Amino acid sequence: MASKTAKPASTLATAAPSFCEGARPLPVQGVRAGRAFALDDWVADEVPVALEYNGVSHAVMLATPLDLEDFALGFSLSEGILSAAHELYSVEEEASEQGITLHLRIAGEAFARLKERRRTLAGRTGCGLCGTESLAQVARDLPRLGAPGEGQVLRREAIARAMSQFVELQTLQQATGAVHAAAWCSAEGEVKWLREDVGRHNALDKLIGALARHEVRAGEGFIAVTSRASFEMVQKTASAGVPLLAAVSAPTSFAVATAARAQMTLVGFARGQDLVIYCHPERLALERPALAPANCSAH
Repeated sequence: MASKTAKPASTLATAAPSFCEGARPLPVQGVRAGRAFALDDWVADEVPVALEYNGVSHAVMLATPLDLEDFALGFSLSEGILSAAHELYSVEEEASEQGITLHLRIAGEAFARLKERRRTLAGRTGCGLCGTESLAQVARDLPRLGAPGEGQVLRREAIARAMSQFVELQTLQQATGAVHAAAWCSAEGEVKWLREDVGRHNALDKLIGALARHEVRAGEGFIAVTSRASFEMVQKTASAGVPLLAAVSAPTSFAVATAARAQMTLVGFARGQDLVIYCHPERLALERPALAPANCSAH
């Protein structure tokens, strides 16, 4: 995992760091702690990124222009366009004033599948289903992740350990305060791969692409994200064969139902030593069961 150095956005330095990949310095003014300031501050890049398969335009996303090869592969896998990484032959990046076009050359069988279910997508940083043409396209068939009680059991501390590493490893977030991260973590809770983007879906796609390109045995660990656990975050995680998703915020009911269907363990509100398990708790070892009844106001 590549590391970058950047100063936190909260610092009141007189000048921005000399370089921060994925961001640009812009002049800002304001007041903090009762003191007026004027300085250059890092702002996260967000550009239209078009994905074109064998010469045919398919989707336009708003994304941070980092790790775009990972993004192209991860998006293609998590959306079911490719069934395996080897079906992607090449990715060429073309920049213009309007944005970036990723020209993907894919296998003929994959392109045939794509043409059968083509849909138009736009800006999925906020909406996971923009452009979906029918209800049947929403919930795709997902891989069975195995019976939760038959695989390895993770300790609660592994999730806490992983979450504690995000602050240091999210260098773009430190500089801008504007991006999400998705990380693949070992069973012991060590963050092995991490990707950042202004969109939570994009960050996860970049991570999935990185895992596939480097032939990581994704099912031997878990994924942690800095966002809520939406339906599509669960669907993408399941498509990568990862049996546990831990999110810093809440899931939706559709996400919980999807995780249950895929036999995935879904964790929300993973903050410090605290967490909430929404389905398949068999994969997590807790010190003792929670005895208090559910209280919606507790969150």
